Amino acid sequence: MGKRVFDLVLSAAGLIVLSPFFLAIAAWIKLDSPGPVFFRQERVGRLGKGFLIHKFRTMRHAPHEHGSQITVGADARITRVGHVLRRHKLDELPQLIDVLAGTMSLVGPRPEVPRYVALYPAALREKVLSVRPGITDPASIEFRDESDLLARAADPERTYIEQVMPAKLRSAAEYVDRMSVRTDLQLIARTVRRLWLG
Repeated sequence: MGKRVFDLVLSAAGLIVLSPFFLAIAAWIKLDSPGPVFFRQERVGRLGKGFLIHKFRTMRHAPHEHGSQITVGADARITRVGHVLRRHKLDELPQLIDVLAGTMSLVGPRPEVPRYVALYPAALREKVLSVRPGITDPASIEFRDESDLLARAADPERTYIEQVMPAKLRSAAEYVDRMSVRTDLQLIARTVRRLWLG
């Protein structure tokens, strides 16, 4: 079974099985704070093509406010529901829609915003953007507590650009070199264990 077929089957099944859960989270978000259920943001996908990623909204809705594109520690913009969704990465579940649409994969390098992709070294950029970005990847597991790490930095964005992002890129490049359906299954299992079992 090819990677795309694997993605289609599992994302469709996931959306069907999780649909009642999605509705419950959507209602919870609407009851907690005003604004849309989904947060959509431009990310850079395969071959450098932009797309709008889906997430459950975890921050207060401020359409005319342009804040930081990284989340640091206990960000004041995060809602009460948002803290719970982020802790268990439930805000990422709507990306199953993006997988079904073909702009993402279940496993692949996490998609970045254009601002940071512009800083990628040319060789790594070409390799990392040669595949569809994913909901999870090795770097997602390694940097699960990224916002807490950045909160301890004197300059969070500089730390992200100079330390975290290069490490993520190296990890992404290694994934691209050895990716397979078997590897993807192993990474999905590792992600689930890390999120729910600690």
